[in-house]
Amino acid sequence: MSLVWTIIATFLYVEIAVVLLLVLPIASPQRWNRFFKSQFLAMISRQANIYFVLLFGILVLFLLEAIREMRKYSHHENGTEHLNVELQHSMRLFRAQRNFYISGFSIFLTLVIRRLVILISSQAQLLAQSEASMRQAQSATTAARSLLSQQKSDDKSADSKKSDSKPDELIGELKQKISDLNKELERERKDKEALKSQATGLEKEYDRLTEEYSKLERRLTVSGGGKDD
Repeated sequence: MSLVWTIIATFLYVEIAVVLLLVLPIASPQRWNRFFKSQFLAMISRQANIYFVLLFGILVLFLLEAIREMRKYSHHENGTEHLNVELQHSMRLFRAQRNFYISGFSIFLTLVIRRLVILISSQAQLLAQSEASMRQAQSATTAARSLLSQQKSDDKSADSKKSDSKPDELIGELKQKISDLNKELERERKDKEALKSQATGLEKEYDRLTEEYSKLERRLTVSGGGKDD
């Protein structure tokens, strides 16, 4: 294997390790999101699109080169040359096929890693929004309970003072505040349900990508089984 294809194969092995780290439940989405937003990765992400397009273009070029080599050596006519030449031709065809699989899976795993990073970041953001909504709902519930207790205490003080006009106004204001708080609680509940549905969709997409990666890994194992580089 030449130096270039050795580098591409090493890159493929690194991609497999990265996919395993992202797929396996090693860390929570919040931790992955904090890692993605670290200072080192923030410096790289400023030009991430340029790096991604450049890397993707290089891999596509090597994939096209492997396809060209496969087509070149696949049209060889058997039985017209010496045995050594025939073996050398078969070896070159095998190398072209090997390079095709290496470059093809490298391109695919590059897209998978990019998609997994986006999904994990989105899931972390949705979980953070869900937690914030829960805290807001709890604070609104606490405020509603305090208003109810205040209403009861005000009712008792109004009865002791035998005043009719002021308690009625206060009760009306408290009822209006309670009604507003109930509406706010209903909105928060709907937002929470929407966030849960989005998180469920992201989990299904995450599981689908995991299943696709498992299938491709089995295909790579079957296609490359028993052959040493």
